[in-house]
Amino acid sequence: MQSLLEKATAAVLEAGEIIRESYNKPKKIKHKGRIDLVTETDLAVEKFLKAKLAEILPGSSFLAEETSGDAELVDRTWIIDPLDGTTNFAHGLPMVATSVALWDSGQVVLGIVNLPILNEIFTAARGGGAFMNGEPIHVSDCGSLEESLIATGFPYAIEEHVDFITDALSRVLVKTQGVRRPGAAAFDLAYTACGRYEGYYENSLKPWDMAAGWLLVEEAGGRVTEYGLGEFNLYSPMILATNAHIHEQLDGLIQPKLI
Repeated sequence: MQSLLEKATAAVLEAGEIIRESYNKPKKIKHKGRIDLVTETDLAVEKFLKAKLAEILPGSSFLAEETSGDAELVDRTWIIDPLDGTTNFAHGLPMVATSVALWDSGQVVLGIVNLPILNEIFTAARGGGAFMNGEPIHVSDCGSLEESLIATGFPYAIEEHVDFITDALSRVLVKTQGVRRPGAAAFDLAYTACGRYEGYYENSLKPWDMAAGWLLVEEAGGRVTEYGLGEFNLYSPMILATNAHIHEQLDGLIQPKLI
């Protein structure tokens, strides 16, 4: 598994060069929805990764945002978000990520989140711990909600969720040290895994947004559930990821008014 992780990580780093090279160049942008964007870089990175990962693990399948988002989740499936934070990328913001996970035997077994503009790559293999740029990472040990920095995100279908979002946000803001919204779920989960955030919550995500980050957080000693402390899975309508110490407290702020 470690050898597979190393090979996949090398492929993700190589894909990151595509993002870096196009970061400051004019971008061709299309709309998948009112505020849901896709660029030629999303498509180029996904095409590159599918080719490379198929070589690394022959016979594997793909669940990838831009070209196979409706694929069935089966054993040995690569779950790919080529460019999480496309809106950030389109506006020249550095909070962009590539997320790659491998699903096998009913669980995520490998997870990679690369932040190519920030030169940070997060990796994990199930049972092997979590790492940033090759160094071990761990969730924070903060147990005080008042001293906790929390991240969240807003779904593209904001009109459908705005009441819940503003209601939960108003409670979290006044009980914590602060709330951040970088705009890329994989980025937020990686930052929770390495202790920069104490917790992160969001709803209406897709498997490719969460798969790698889910493993990173758990391998770094954190906890991942749905709101209300329900068991999390890749098709869960919501995610709550924390350092485990503040999990119940943060859940209590978020879940009184579920979607």
